[in-house]
Amino acid sequence: MTETPAPTARQGARRTWLDSIDHAYTDTVLRARLLGEKLTIQRWEWILILAVTAVAALLRFHRLDHPHKLIFDETYYVKDAYSLLHFGVEMEWEEDINDAFIAGEAEPLNEPAYVVHPPLGKWLIGLGMLLFGSDNGFGWRFSSAMVGTLSVLILSLIAWKIFHSSFLGATAGLLMAVDGHHLVMSRTGLLDIFLSFFVLAGFGALVLDRDHGRRQLADKINSAYRSGTLSQVLRYGPMIWWRPWRIVAGILLAAGCSVKLSGLAFVAIFGLMTVFWDLNARRVVGIRRWALGGILRDGLWAFVCVVGVGFLTYLATWTGWLVSSRGYHRHWAEDNPAETWLGSLIPDTLRSWSHYHRASTDFHTGLDSGHNYASSPWTWPFMGRPVSFHYESTDDGSGDCGAAHCSEAILDLANPILWWSGTVAIIILTVVWFAKRDWRVGAILGAYVAGQLVWVLWPERTMFFFYTIAYEPFLILAIVYCLGWLLRWETGHNPRAKTRNLVIVLGYILVIMLVSAFFMPIWTAEEIPYDQWRWRMWIQSWI
Repeated sequence: MTETPAPTARQGARRTWLDSIDHAYTDTVLRARLLGEKLTIQRWEWILILAVTAVAALLRFHRLDHPHKLIFDETYYVKDAYSLLHFGVEMEWEEDINDAFIAGEAEPLNEPAYVVHPPLGKWLIGLGMLLFGSDNGFGWRFSSAMVGTLSVLILSLIAWKIFHSSFLGATAGLLMAVDGHHLVMSRTGLLDIFLSFFVLAGFGALVLDRDHGRRQLADKINSAYRSGTLSQVLRYGPMIWWRPWRIVAGILLAAGCSVKLSGLAFVAIFGLMTVFWDLNARRVVGIRRWALGGILRDGLWAFVCVVGVGFLTYLATWTGWLVSSRGYHRHWAEDNPAETWLGSLIPDTLRSWSHYHRASTDFHTGLDSGHNYASSPWTWPFMGRPVSFHYESTDDGSGDCGAAHCSEAILDLANPILWWSGTVAIIILTVVWFAKRDWRVGAILGAYVAGQLVWVLWPERTMFFFYTIAYEPFLILAIVYCLGWLLRWETGHNPRAKTRNLVIVLGYILVIMLVSAFFMPIWTAEEIPYDQWRWRMWIQSWI
């Protein structure tokens, strides 16, 4: 006789919801319908995820001070960070001053610099310099390595949360820990790794808010049922005021915008996403006018929590410029009086600040200067033109590579197998979303749209592959979603199928690890024979 398997928590909730109105609005059933099974991370799961994080830390901090020079755009951001630490605003520097700066023998000129990126990322670079000095690469790269490591931890926890699997959570973290794109950006004093971190952390906060809001919705519906006011409450649904994780998300996403203004795309996409999650929750519990009620009672308050709180956070990150007397455009309003009575009500400081942003926006939208490593966003899914951050070579036998011709490189190149499989995963998830409307798939695709497709709106602008670091964590989530599906494929009660699928997944992870080991020298500036460097240039456009 075959034993019928016991129903899951969600199946049991659905059965009682349909069978009896007396049970439909109990707190247990409501929570099961809205949240599914309750997750609690176990000690061994923490150990697994922290072990992956430790791997990420080792790769990011080992020989972090090498090369002992300002590479690529570090020449701008590191010196800007130094200026912020000492003057509160960015200052101009003499040309060809990098060697003197590293030697601790240079100071900025006594005039403000016009910079087009907000200050927070440079403040964070400056924090590392404050702790470890401004005369060494470890100091100006420390914060990048730290947030890169924390990003691996956060991604692991998010994947564990949304996929209900510690194995998939650890897999997500491991894939990002060993990927070259994330590794290079974590080992370089540039801004984009901070944007990626705040976007990922903001998304994680919204995932927590999703559960928190649904728990409150279940409690309020259950309370209305017990008090006899259910009919009134089910018309539009209750108002849920206390959304602490949504406020945290607003702060984090605003911090991302204060690193680079391209973070605004994620604010827009994630803001809509969190409201759609609330609308669906209202529909699930049977609220009759769930769309209108959700827009009025969730959407407007979400705007305040994300955009309102975010604006105040963004403004606060400009404190150095706001309280200074020497920042660029700081006194623009004094020389350009308001032309309307409404404009005269705005303090001159804020009018000058607004003008600064208009000028910055004009710069960004009109940037079309040529660059050897510029690339179109249409090439990014295929990694057509990665950016060389550093390259040195010797051909007289003076190198330490054991050959006459040696090369030392830092190429912002993702693990090719991971990146290309990520592009395939995005295509698969697009099909899945149309078929299943899985909220996790929609969230991953939304982040991809914000980080990838938004750039096609400015086809003439000068752009670079490293902009994609903002959405790389979500590309990895797309891969892990597909791996999770593969683990369940045609398994049923067939242990051989389970073993087969697990072997395939582990084989994929092993290939990623081996390919990363192969490319590691050109991610970390290890000196190798020129021929070995050339072996790693699989595509001519990578050179």
